[in-house]
Amino acid sequence: MKFYSTNNKNHVADLKTAVLKGLAPDKGLYMPENIPVLPKSFWDWVPGRSMGEIGFEILKHFFCPDIPEDKFKEMVEDAFNFPVPVVKVNDQISSLELFHGPTLAFKDVGARFLARVMSYFADFGGKPINVLAATSGDTGSAVANGFLGVPNVYVHILYPSGLVSKLQELQFTTLGQNVTAYEVKGVFDDCQRMVKEAFMDADVNAQKVLTSANSINLARFLPQSVYYVHALAQIPQEKWKDLVICVPSGNFGDITAGLVAYKMGMPVKRFIAAVNANKVFPEFLASGDYKPQPSIHTLANAMDVGDPSNFARVFELFGRNVDELRKVVSSYSYTDDLIGKTITSVCDKFGYVCDPHGAVGFAALQDNLADGEVGLFLETAHPAKFIDTVEKFSGKKVEIPARLAKFLSGTKKSVAIENDYHNILSSLK
Repeated sequence: MKFYSTNNKNHVADLKTAVLKGLAPDKGLYMPENIPVLPKSFWDWVPGRSMGEIGFEILKHFFCPDIPEDKFKEMVEDAFNFPVPVVKVNDQISSLELFHGPTLAFKDVGARFLARVMSYFADFGGKPINVLAATSGDTGSAVANGFLGVPNVYVHILYPSGLVSKLQELQFTTLGQNVTAYEVKGVFDDCQRMVKEAFMDADVNAQKVLTSANSINLARFLPQSVYYVHALAQIPQEKWKDLVICVPSGNFGDITAGLVAYKMGMPVKRFIAAVNANKVFPEFLASGDYKPQPSIHTLANAMDVGDPSNFARVFELFGRNVDELRKVVSSYSYTDDLIGKTITSVCDKFGYVCDPHGAVGFAALQDNLADGEVGLFLETAHPAKFIDTVEKFSGKKVEIPARLAKFLSGTKKSVAIENDYHNILSSLK
C-alpha cells in the first residue's frame, strides 16, 4: 500500500519512506491511500480472538507485503503480548484497560509495534536512525522503553520541564543507553513544534536519518486500531450496535486509530472525544472553524495539547466534511474540578479507580449516553502514574506496581534546553 500526505494527495510514499520520514516533505501527515472495508465474516470471526490474531488480520492490509507476512505475524504477536481487558464499571459503562503493558500506558501498544517495524527497516538502511518524540507524559516512557537497546536506533525524547508527573519522567530519564531525554523550557506544543522543525530542516535531513515516534508516525497510530476491535472480542455481539466508545483525547492519535477501525467496518454506534480544558476540538465541532490555542496545564496532563497534530487525519477520514464528522464523533470538555469529582464518585459508587484521563472518559459517557446505549471508555494509564492526584480524590492508597517502582530508584539523566530545535542537533547520530 502507498501513503499520501494530508497536505497534498499527489505526494505519495511507500511504507518504508513513510515510516522512516514520519512527516511528509510538505509537513503533511501520511495517510493510507485506501482503508479496506472488512467483510461481515471477519466481524463474525472476532469474538474470543486474541489481540495478536486480530492485529495481524487488520494490520497486514497496511504493512504487507512490504514486510513479509510470516515475519509480520511474528512482529505483531511479539508486540501485543500483554492483556488489554474490558472491565465492567457499572451496568452501562465499562473500561478498556490499556495499562497492562511494560510501561503501564496505552502507548505501549503503538510504541512496541513501531519499534519492531523500525528495527526491521533499520536492518536494511545502513545509517543510524534517530527517533524524535515529543511527550506530554506517556509517549516518552513507552517509546524509550520500546526502543531501548535496539541496534542502530537512537531515541531523543523532548518533554516540557515540570509538566509531566515524577513517575512518567523517571521512566524515560533514567534509562541511558540509546535514549537521550531533553527537558525543554516550555510546554508540550513547543516540544512538538521542535520535532517538526527538525524534520523540516533540509540540511539536517540530508546528513541524518530522522523519524518520529509520536502518533504523527503512521506505524505508531495504526496499531492502536487493534485494541478497539479486541474490545469487541470481549463484548457480547448483540451490544455492538449500541456501543459508544469514549476516547480521552490530546494529540488525537488514539481516536484517529479508532476511527480507522470504524472506517474498516467496525460495527459500533458512535465515538466521543473527551478532552480536558484544552477544548480546540469541541469548539471546532460547534463552529466549523479550527483555531489552535496555547495549551493549558491540567490534572490530565497527557491531554494538554492546544494544536492536536492528528486533527488533520481525523478530518481527512471524513472527507474534510465537518457535518459528516459530527454524525460519528461528538466532543466534550472537562475542568480539573470535574476530573477530581469524577475520580471520587466512580471510586465511591463503583469501587473503580480511574486515572485523571480515564476520569474524563467516564464523565463524558455518564453525561451523554442515551437510553439503550452502552459505553466503553479507554483507561489509558495506570492510576499509580498519577498517584498524588488519584490518592487525593479517591481517598484510597494506590499500590505502585513493581514495574513502576523500579524507576523510583533510578538516577535522572536529562539535558535542560531552551525551546529551539537547534539545541538537539549535536546529539543526533
